[in-house]
Amino acid sequence: MIYTYKKVVTYTLLCAIAFVTFFGSIEKVEASIDTVAESAILVDANTGKVLVEKNADVMLPPASMSKMMTEYLVHEAIYNGTIAWDQTVPINSFISNMSHQAGSSNVFLDPEETYTVKDLYEAMAIESGNAATIALAEVIAGGSYATFVERMNEKAEEMGLEDYSFVNSTGLPNRSYRGKHVAGNENDENRLSARATAKLAFHLINDFPEMLDTASIPMKKFQGDILTDVDTQSCLNDWTCMRNWNEMLPGLKHDYQGMLGLKTGYTNEAGYCFTGVAERNGVTLISVVMRLKDLDDRFTETQRLLDYGFNNFVQHEINLEDLFDEGVATLPVVNGKAREVKVSVSEPLKVLIKSGDEENFEPLLELNSDLVTEDGELNAPIEQGEVIGTLTAVNQGETEYSHLYGNELTHEYVYVETAEAVERAGFISRGMRGVGGFFSNVWSNVADTVKGWFN
Repeated sequence: MIYTYKKVVTYTLLCAIAFVTFFGSIEKVEASIDTVAESAILVDANTGKVLVEKNADVMLPPASMSKMMTEYLVHEAIYNGTIAWDQTVPINSFISNMSHQAGSSNVFLDPEETYTVKDLYEAMAIESGNAATIALAEVIAGGSYATFVERMNEKAEEMGLEDYSFVNSTGLPNRSYRGKHVAGNENDENRLSARATAKLAFHLINDFPEMLDTASIPMKKFQGDILTDVDTQSCLNDWTCMRNWNEMLPGLKHDYQGMLGLKTGYTNEAGYCFTGVAERNGVTLISVVMRLKDLDDRFTETQRLLDYGFNNFVQHEINLEDLFDEGVATLPVVNGKAREVKVSVSEPLKVLIKSGDEENFEPLLELNSDLVTEDGELNAPIEQGEVIGTLTAVNQGETEYSHLYGNELTHEYVYVETAEAVERAGFISRGMRGVGGFFSNVWSNVADTVKGWFN
């Protein structure tokens, strides 16, 4: 239970409003810009706040954007210690043949050669290598591709993707597996909504931010060095050169300032799609566009979405000191050697909001009820750096903000902690304060009575 400090009791009357506006409104934010994408969404990568959406809950084939789930499970397995980056991965004949499949994105894999998890991960993340993705799936699941696909769906449920169906690790149509598919029928493809795709990207970059180090590489030799002085056509003509399909990375055709990743996709049914991640001035955005007819469109439409976000939303800083007289953040203390304690926030509270909405957001301080009295006083002893509550903000304006996870996602907040320690007062000191308070109340009552005689 959270106790709201009395100095901001005015804002407690707005708690119902705050709950709706911060935890997800009933009304969805419709696209504020036109996009030719059949489905699209733009999200704040730090909080999951939705800035723009269009048909975001329609399930469509994500094509190779599916590989983001495989990437997640690779990083999770590395983190859990079940596999290692330098671990070698066996290549069977099926995977080797898949790597030579005409018209499919791949690096060539030979059963007689040695490849590490890192080699194959880079092939998947940069070149979108399908055979490399299958090899990684099998090594994670102990050789069982079917088990890996089951894990993909289990992880999707755990992430709360809601609109999803994984039948393979690559995003290819099942018919590309030539009868070796392990889930669904031969004509099936993976299915995700734009919202589910954004949720997947949200988890991937927040749980494993280091993955962007690989996703942001424009060109690299397979099992070799990053390339910086090779033109893209030369790279395409060299099977050992991996060129990132994300053409918004530095030096590529649609070079976009701040682009960090993430994953493109294409099949005949999916059309062209792209999940992008870009950062400018401390703001990181996730964009998803799905089912576009032209390769270039997935990048130009992504640019329009990102430009809209960066140009129309700002990070507004909420200050704890604004809640206190004379801008000094102190709270009263009971049973302590000091009568009050200075408090501060663990980090600045920054809220991404639409430009012009800054004046509509007010600070709200909420204290942990286990640490305060009914009068809102902190109970000594108090340690320095002790977390006593949170600072958040209340939206008093008309602009509604929704989130990827509706009312399940914690809204923007920072922890409030004590800036100094307060020791508990001795028994005598506490007793004298009680006596002093008693006589103070008596004198106040007498004074009020005397005043009444002359009124």
